[in-house]
Amino acid sequence: CKILAHRFPSVPNLGDITETEWAAVEPVDILTAGFPCQDVSCAGARAGLREGTRTGVWAHVARAIAALRPSLVLLENVGGLLSESADSDMEFCPWCMGDADPESAMRALGAVLADLAEAGFDAEWRSVRASDVGAPHRRERVFILAWPAADATGAGVRDNRHGRAT
Repeated sequence: CKILAHRFPSVPNLGDITETEWAAVEPVDILTAGFPCQDVSCAGARAGLREGTRTGVWAHVARAIAALRPSLVLLENVGGLLSESADSDMEFCPWCMGDADPESAMRALGAVLADLAEAGFDAEWRSVRASDVGAPHRRERVFILAWPAADATGAGVRDNRHGRAT
């Protein structure tokens, strides 16, 4: 918040994302976010995407998306989003049926996509390495693009906050 206030004093500064009341925030057309990666990064502790971890800030980003209902969402995180686990009610395997296996079948990317779907958004994702654009190192990033889901007729879901169909 201090850096934003210093470098971009005219940009609205909403403060701590965990305490923001999104219903009081002006509507936005595009929401971009990169949430902490330490817990899904291969260089980090690999604690996963779950409450209580830094990467768990995703839950607050998802809350903002659900409340603001932008026309477009662009998210970025590290490649570990593809492989690191996430909290989930999903069984470890289809045949486990209630076994208490400590390993979650849900991966962090799956949890992010599920949260977006629950909020009424469709999404696509791509993994891009820095070397794909000419850099001399791999440094993989995952980009997720999401938009309000269409209903069965193909028309956009009604966005009540903005008062328009998306």
